[in-house]
Amino acid sequence: MTTGQTVRLPSVDRILGDAACLALIARYGRVQTLACARAVLAELRTAMLAGAVCEEGASIAAIAAQMDERLQAQARSQLRAVFNLTGTVLHTNLGRALLPDTAVQAVVEALQWPMNLEFDLETGKRGDRDDLVEELLRELTGAEAATIVNNNAAAVLLMLNTLAQNKEVVVSRGELVEIGGAFRIPDVMTRAGAVLREVGSTNRTHLADYANGISEHTSLLMKVHCSNYAITGFTKSVELDELVPLAAKHAIPTAVDLGSGTLVDLAQYGLPHETTVRETIEAGADLVTFSGDKLLGGPQCGVIVGRADLIAKIKRNPLKRALRVGKLTLAALAPVLQLYRAPDLLAERLTTLRLLTRPAAAMRAQAQTVLPLLQGVLGAAYVVTAEAMKSQIGSGALPVDQLPSFGLAIRSAPGSRLSNPLGVLEQRLRALPCPVIGRIGQDTLWLDLRCLEAAHETAFIAQLAELTA
Repeated sequence: MTTGQTVRLPSVDRILGDAACLALIARYGRVQTLACARAVLAELRTAMLAGAVCEEGASIAAIAAQMDERLQAQARSQLRAVFNLTGTVLHTNLGRALLPDTAVQAVVEALQWPMNLEFDLETGKRGDRDDLVEELLRELTGAEAATIVNNNAAAVLLMLNTLAQNKEVVVSRGELVEIGGAFRIPDVMTRAGAVLREVGSTNRTHLADYANGISEHTSLLMKVHCSNYAITGFTKSVELDELVPLAAKHAIPTAVDLGSGTLVDLAQYGLPHETTVRETIEAGADLVTFSGDKLLGGPQCGVIVGRADLIAKIKRNPLKRALRVGKLTLAALAPVLQLYRAPDLLAERLTTLRLLTRPAAAMRAQAQTVLPLLQGVLGAAYVVTAEAMKSQIGSGALPVDQLPSFGLAIRSAPGSRLSNPLGVLEQRLRALPCPVIGRIGQDTLWLDLRCLEAAHETAFIAQLAELTA
């Protein structure tokens, strides 16, 4: 507050000429620093009219400190690293699959160098960017050809628009799924210009339903992976090996949207079995679409594999250019696919699989290390215990299957007078320099340690002390 004397604000020129502000100009540029100085001075003038500024607060040093703090905040990226302790490994809202080191290094190189994205080094002529990964995809899936777009939704859209525009696509009612963000298969079909022909019922669809749904307007029989839910009880669905002969009889292609699209049998790693892309191709599917950033463990992209003639037709669609991926995606995808050539080393080298197969003993030991440190920081208002819990794969993969996990359970201490203590703590965790994302349920804040690998444990522990602030 003022004490009777008049508080004078320094001029913009004096502020910008100060050594502290000259350092800000060197870091952020003159235009940004000047705008910041004017904004801080305007706020101080308003505060002065209310008698809320003292001489010290109007000093050049104080103004420069405010400017430094504000410019740092403005320069900070909105996309930030977080600790995923939700228990969901492939968390859509947290970016899904983490890339292995080989993919990260490939992306760094692609960021810094021109690349032969569409340049054939042998002929010296223009090339096809799909060629950079197509051979690998053919080898790993058994398909004749492949093409890449920016995500699986785009893959489905492009496939339908190419093969079924103004024509009918037969799909079981039990497979008309909606996934995150209100993404619905019927809506995608409409945007693709295809006509949906629903057959069967929600819980039961027979081969005869598909047969009765075929007409002269039918262009495609389609099966869709059921993401994020499962129908149980009195159910019936038509397997692909039943559907393929029917489609062949009518000379109609069969397409399968696999969603997650794993390239290996997860059962060999002690995980629930999920139908692989190769199994789907071998069962007779003409086209298969799947994601790159789910069970495959790579970057966001959508992959279409299948018959060479159909893939060639899809690649000629003008929409392909609008949906294609750039060099960073391809730079990341190729090393990930290379890892699948050494399946015996995959669980160690592919980050997603390493997290999914992380031993419970490792998580239990980690919980015992972190528990006393976290309890000491939180104090008597909370009770922290190390407990077994359940993780899930996420992103629609194996929605009813859970993985035994271990972590920290935080509950409000009996008699605590805090209002909404778990909500307050959850917010404090999100406000840490590297935000910690857990989940609240059953009057407990759960911190599942499955995704906290040893390499990041020290950084996680180091910032816990800031929870006391």
